[in-house]
Amino acid sequence: MRPAGGKGQAGATAPGGAAGHHAESTQRWRFLVPAVHYSCRVPRPTLPSGGGLRLLEPSDAEALARAYRQNREQLEPWEPLRDDAFFTEEGQTERIAGMLGGLAAGTDVPWVLTAGDGIAGTITLSGIVRGPFLNAHVGYWVDRRLQGRGLCSAALGEVLRYARDTLGLHRVQASVLPHNAPSIAVLEKAAFTVIGLAPSYLCIAGDWQDHTLYQRLLY
Repeated sequence: MRPAGGKGQAGATAPGGAAGHHAESTQRWRFLVPAVHYSCRVPRPTLPSGGGLRLLEPSDAEALARAYRQNREQLEPWEPLRDDAFFTEEGQTERIAGMLGGLAAGTDVPWVLTAGDGIAGTITLSGIVRGPFLNAHVGYWVDRRLQGRGLCSAALGEVLRYARDTLGLHRVQASVLPHNAPSIAVLEKAAFTVIGLAPSYLCIAGDWQDHTLYQRLLY
């Protein structure tokens, strides 16, 4: 899948005062600062079941390929068709280079979920847009052996805090297949709300499929 409160600060101070100037500066920061400037400030929190969350690294190719192979059957109904090269270290090396290019450009922030010495899933902010939109999409998956333990929900919560507090985003959007009950549960637990249905939105498992669109307003 490509499947995060309170209103903004300092709206009541009269223009020209110190607080008003601070609010104006803060708003300008939210509109202009690219994500890459803050990649070094991504936290590495501990998640339930001994899991962790950190930025994707070039050295993750072998472990990520292994994780995708171990979860290939589980993920097939929810993802685009993947050729065999996707599940190899070489395929993931190329893919990681593209995602880290997005990090450098300020359009994407890719994380991995970890368990022990291995990778247990991914979660990514993608399509980051600034200006008046201040929006990103979020997508995630977690290893089938660790589902139901709160790992994905905890990771999503950390990513949403980062999107609000570090990236200054206003909104995070997710799209999910209407019958993907586990992913919908994760979104609803994180206070995402439905904003519509997009017919034939993404080609998943070889078919153009409808997706339910969710959003979470961050401030």
